[in-house]
Amino acid sequence: MSGFEFDKDSIALLREALERLELGFSQLPAVAPPAGASHDPANLRRVLLEAAGRMHDNYPYFHPQYAGQMLKPPHPVARLAYSLAMYINPNNHALDGGRASSAMEKEAVAEIAHMFGWKTRLGHLTGGGTMANLEALWIAGKLRPDGVVLASSQAHYTHSRISGVLKLPFENVPCDRFARMDLGALEDRLKRGGVGTVVATLGTTAVGSVDPLPDILALRERYGFRLHADCAYGGYYTLASNLAPSARAAFDCLGSVDSIVIDPHKHGLQPYGCGCVLFRDPAVGRFYQHESPYTYFSSGDLHLGEISLECSRPGAAAVALWATQRLLPLVRGGEFAGMLEECRRAALELHSKLAADPKFIVTSPPELDIVVWAMKAPTAAEASERAHFIFSESAKRDLHLALAELPVKFFHDRGGSLGGNETVACLRSVVMKAEHAGWIDHIVASSH
Repeated sequence: MSGFEFDKDSIALLREALERLELGFSQLPAVAPPAGASHDPANLRRVLLEAAGRMHDNYPYFHPQYAGQMLKPPHPVARLAYSLAMYINPNNHALDGGRASSAMEKEAVAEIAHMFGWKTRLGHLTGGGTMANLEALWIAGKLRPDGVVLASSQAHYTHSRISGVLKLPFENVPCDRFARMDLGALEDRLKRGGVGTVVATLGTTAVGSVDPLPDILALRERYGFRLHADCAYGGYYTLASNLAPSARAAFDCLGSVDSIVIDPHKHGLQPYGCGCVLFRDPAVGRFYQHESPYTYFSSGDLHLGEISLECSRPGAAAVALWATQRLLPLVRGGEFAGMLEECRRAALELHSKLAADPKFIVTSPPELDIVVWAMKAPTAAEASERAHFIFSESAKRDLHLALAELPVKFFHDRGGSLGGNETVACLRSVVMKAEHAGWIDHIVASSH
């Protein structure tokens, strides 16, 4: 092999699966192939090859040299199952549009809920984490209509924006130097009253920090707020066996929160978009009730549109997730959990090598698989300038990192003062592919 190659051998499996799918509809009368220039194989080939050429203008998200943002290729079984389902193109709003795929969604979501220890729950897939968090905060607003929503200053910006859409008051809580929600600041705000919901983030998007959930749960006992866990990025790490004690403690008590969001299209090996929202109390389904006399007539069973704010939703996403979880069960000690553990080992190795290099200043060790480092310099402004330079130069060598603007206090200074600013532009690497383990030295060498 002279260079990178995509997996093309598995396409034969798709053909075999399509032939199996055809058997289920063999009783239908034959239909003539569509006619017209738009279906002509030569025209299809021309347009498809043009699309392939246009797609060259992308970063190589699928390759270990892409170590920037949270972009992970779907597993081959997810890619194939999604393609298979698209020949039918089911819609998981009502059973009329997606009978089999709706059943597969319910099974797949139940497996995700079981991963967090929930046997009884309400939940469904969404178009992504943003929509999933919107539903979680929408339910929170229904239950606590006048309560303020609190999230850490490192929580995803979507919580502030969603609160605005829902007309819920929102406030940020400061973080400590480990990028976790500051418990003292949280309790100070709780003492003033008026808080309806606290959002705990288990895997922040900037540095992968894990909020101290056991302590937040203790505060809930005293102050009585609703607790939502945004695990869009980090949720699957509950299966990993090599977490630090503080992160392990947070994941171990996830079953006590009121709602959870997780994104299968991040660590769950799924195509975009596939998010998931879960509620511990199934009774919140009452807030979704609505009339749709032309949609829900075909069955007395639960239609997923009856417990979702979204209407049309791709059944193909559910088929892909179901197939992936059949191949890679969500269990500790399994193959899927091992992939996560390998990512974390690679992140710890990258952090260790950067910490040993006098050119860099690192944060505390990663809690999941995101590593952040600054350039050593007399001032934050100069360190930021150097980070931007390294970011651009690395990309020229096909190593793609990311940049983040973070508080100076997140860094353990080993000689450079990083003075003059409260924040610094730093380099960031999301080591979320198991294959990254073999590329750590390359990432470090290309970061100089």
